[in-house]
Amino acid sequence: MKTNTFTKKLDGRGVRVAVVRARFNEKITDGLLHGCLKGLQECAVQKKNINVVEVPGSFEIPFAANVLAKSEKYDVIIALGAVIKGETKHDEYIANAVAYGITKVSVATGVPVIFGVITPNNLEQAIARAGNNKQNKGYESAMSAIEMVQMMNALR
Repeated sequence: MKTNTFTKKLDGRGVRVAVVRARFNEKITDGLLHGCLKGLQECAVQKKNINVVEVPGSFEIPFAANVLAKSEKYDVIIALGAVIKGETKHDEYIANAVAYGITKVSVATGVPVIFGVITPNNLEQAIARAGNNKQNKGYESAMSAIEMVQMMNALR
């Protein structure tokens, strides 16, 4: 049995990336975007190959990702948002819709859409996941994006 792993050397040279960032919970999504851009830079993705698109909230991410994927201009799309648990079940509806929508776009278009939408229980957890460290979900999403592009290129 042969196992292919593409994490040894993440090389983003020539990779075209779209990042869809929700503005809702902006202080948190700013941190996710910062981590994402840092990760892409570490993987040698050129700034000219990164397009950041902002949407009002996480619910709108799948629509924007679909438009970007169908444009055939990007090798991978990274979705960044923060759906923080509240007093009602609203967060569950939004998180489920976003996860389903992102999955649907990725499978239907063949363009990987990386799920960088955090779903913490409170603001403290959100800050921890969007902080200035390697556990930043935006940073992790950038690494996943480059790995997925390398995997697709190797298998095609």
